[in-house]
Amino acid sequence: MHIAEVRLTPVAIPDKPLLNCKGVHQPYALRTIIELICNDGTVGLGESYGSIKALAGLRQAAPALVGLDPFHLHDLHARVLAAIPEGGGINAKSAVADHKVTDVVTSAFEVPCMDIQGKLLGRPVSDLLGGAVRDRVSFSAYLFFKFAGHIGQPADEWGEVLTPDQMVEEARRFVALHGFKSLKLKGGVLHPDLEIETMLKLREAFPDHPLRIDPNGGWTVETAKYIASRLEGVLEYLEDPVIGMDAMAEVAAATSIPLATNMIVLEFDQIAEAYRKRAVKIVLSDHHYWGGMRAATHLGRLCQALELGVSMHSNSHLGITLTAMAHVAAATPNLSYDCDTHYPWTGIDVLEGDVFAFRDGALAVPKGPGLGVVLDQAKVAKLAGLYEAGAERDDTAYMKKFDPHYERRVPRW
Repeated sequence: MHIAEVRLTPVAIPDKPLLNCKGVHQPYALRTIIELICNDGTVGLGESYGSIKALAGLRQAAPALVGLDPFHLHDLHARVLAAIPEGGGINAKSAVADHKVTDVVTSAFEVPCMDIQGKLLGRPVSDLLGGAVRDRVSFSAYLFFKFAGHIGQPADEWGEVLTPDQMVEEARRFVALHGFKSLKLKGGVLHPDLEIETMLKLREAFPDHPLRIDPNGGWTVETAKYIASRLEGVLEYLEDPVIGMDAMAEVAAATSIPLATNMIVLEFDQIAEAYRKRAVKIVLSDHHYWGGMRAATHLGRLCQALELGVSMHSNSHLGITLTAMAHVAAATPNLSYDCDTHYPWTGIDVLEGDVFAFRDGALAVPKGPGLGVVLDQAKVAKLAGLYEAGAERDDTAYMKKFDPHYERRVPRW
């Protein structure tokens, strides 16, 4: 049993004009669909980033996987390291944090290897990760300020959301549609006082929902301290209010609100410093850049030993990623908080059947062998056809089309 062929299909998925501290999402988000085909015909599925650097890394490593036993994941990592000796980061121009190409590529190929393993053994991937401790995974509503529509297009079904009151209505709709039990706001967009007002109005409208806000390092230390003081007793946690380990530690020392991160703790060798400096209380896992699903569950064990909370980060993605996230979350006993997901903003998928549905804010973990999902080649072909219409993500450049005077500043406030 060995891998005989590696198939990489870049796709573009329609996205909304969602705002963040770096600008606004473009009309398409780019992803890569991965198929590992074994010599006996077994196919493993994966999904990863679609940026130029990520796709180049995947293509560079792909030939080295031919002949790999899909059960030999240490060999997989060794082959990736040998194929991409220069390493380097993969994120686009407007990104604030960066990820190692070798970790991203290892993860991207580990998922379909584990899908193959599960199919051959007749067991779900969660069993290969130690067994599911939950059969449903809870997710948080991911709220964004947004423009009404993309340039040259009519308003989308969500319309404009640029005020605290409009955000409350967006949250009401998310909860009505999906039953989410917690709410996360992408901050760093409006003036800090308006974002404070937004969180206070969300608390009034949803008195029992845990609330969190993530400005992606868009605030200075002083601004972050000010906002934290105004939102004491309101927030479940405050995610990446500032950039840098020392800056996070300074904010953490000034507030009782737990700080969470997916920007300053990205790799295992960063955990010790964060712990020593008491910079964070919660680490947001993401199998895409931590080195894979097994590494993500290992992160959970480390966080448990250090008495840190653990949850899960998200970016724009399709159902293969969502399924992988669900298996990891199911097999992470100390998952402390509802996971993030952009999936409700997507509305389409590349898998057979309907898009995944959240019931009472949770997703049922697939029970079938492997990831438990099947690729729809017609859907893949359609989104692959959109890929040429997509563009390398640059939220700042696209924002300048809405506002020619816009300048990227992180921190902005």
